[in-house]
Amino acid sequence: MIATLLAAAAEEAEQSGNVMLETAIFPIIAVVAFLALGLVVLSYRHVSNRHPQKSAAYAEKHAKDLQPTEHGH
Repeated sequence: MIATLLAAAAEEAEQSGNVMLETAIFPIIAVVAFLALGLVVLSYRHVSNRHPQKSAAYAEKHAKDLQPTEHGH
């Protein structure tokens, strides 16, 4: 029985191809995914600065909310 298992394992090992070529798609998929996510991040650059008059008005309206309190709670 063990001899049969060893023979089957040896036969299967001979038939396997280049493992690097078989698994090369996974790093390619990872690079493409990270590039796509990087494009999404770059698309949101300076979104807050599109309307500086709105952010200035908000900062003036809520200036006292941003002041620290005495005890920090």
